[in-house]
Amino acid sequence: MSYLDEFLVIAVVHFLAVASPGPDFAIILKQSVRYGRKTALMTSLGIGTGILVHVAYSLVGIGLLIASDERLFTLLKYIAASYFCYIAWHGLRAKKPTINEQGMARSNDPVPSNKRAFSTGFLVNGLNVKATLFFVSLFSMVISPDTPTEIKLSYGIYMAVATAAWFSLLSYLLNHQKMGMLIQTKGYWLDRIMGAILLLLAIELVLSDISQAGIA
Repeated sequence: MSYLDEFLVIAVVHFLAVASPGPDFAIILKQSVRYGRKTALMTSLGIGTGILVHVAYSLVGIGLLIASDERLFTLLKYIAASYFCYIAWHGLRAKKPTINEQGMARSNDPVPSNKRAFSTGFLVNGLNVKATLFFVSLFSMVISPDTPTEIKLSYGIYMAVATAAWFSLLSYLLNHQKMGMLIQTKGYWLDRIMGAILLLLAIELVLSDISQAGIA
C-alpha cells in the first residue's frame, strides 16, 4: 500500500470516528450551550491537541503497552471515569439562564478562561479510553510497520488538525443565529442531557472493567 492509499484509509476511518457521538461531542455541545462560541472553539483546540498525546504514545509503542497491561488500562479507565463524572455533575446542575432586558439569555456561571476551556478539551480527549484503543489499533493494524516515523507523525498531525477543525465547525454551527438563540434560552436542558450522557459513559467504563474482572 502506498503512503497516499494509507493516508486515505486513515482519513476516512478517522472521520467516521471523530464524527460519531462521544465524550468530545458531548463536551463541545455543553461548552456551546453554557458559554458560547469562543469557549467552545478553545475547547475544540484542546481536543485536537489531545489527539497528539495518543499519537505520541502510539509512535513509541507505549499505547500498545497500556492496552495490553490490564492494571495500567484499568487505572486509565478509572481516571477517565472520575473526570467524566466531574464534568457530568456540573452539567446536571445547569440552571435556567437569566433573561436580560433585551430578551437575551445570560448564563449564571462565570465564563471559563481560554486556558481552562483548552485544558478541558485536552483532558476529555486525552483521557478517552476509546481513543486509546482507536489509535493503538490504527498504528498497529492500518499503518504499516515499514512506514517511516516522519510519515506516521504527519498522519498524526493531520488527525489533530482535522479533529480541531471538525469541532470548531460544530462550535460555529451550534452558535449560529437562530440555533444560538434557541440554545441560549433552552440549552440548559441540553447541558443536563450531555451531563447525563457523560455520567453514563463513566458508568460504562467502570462496569466494563467490573465485567472483565468477573470473566477473568
